[in-house]
Amino acid sequence: MPDNTEPLPATEAEWRARLTPEQYRVCREGGTEPPFSGEYVHTKAGGVYHCAACGAPLFHSAHKFDSGTGWPSYWQPLAGDAVATERDASLGMVRTEARCATCDSHLGHVFEDGPEPTGLRYCINSVCLQLETDKE
Repeated sequence: MPDNTEPLPATEAEWRARLTPEQYRVCREGGTEPPFSGEYVHTKAGGVYHCAACGAPLFHSAHKFDSGTGWPSYWQPLAGDAVATERDASLGMVRTEARCATCDSHLGHVFEDGPEPTGLRYCINSVCLQLETDKE
């Protein structure tokens, strides 16, 4: 996992050097991994999910749920300011895009069909995440 005390890359060439090709495609170019293909879709381990691009903490496993959509889903971020959102009108539809508030990497999308207490579903690409499991 990148150390979030390291300076963030300033150029796309530096991002390409830091990330795998698939991480770059999804995090920096707004791509999506195929459903049910990601490493964390079925993960039940406890811990904190960090941004794969910069190491910032994004989600806690206690907020993860099985949405049946094929991507890891969370009903809230770890902290209120960890994930930024913006309007996404690509692909002929309007959605809410989820981005890392620290490095502005694309993470996935937010939908209003999640469980209580928020009613939200942060649908996140596994390739954008790295899990730091709880210490026993």
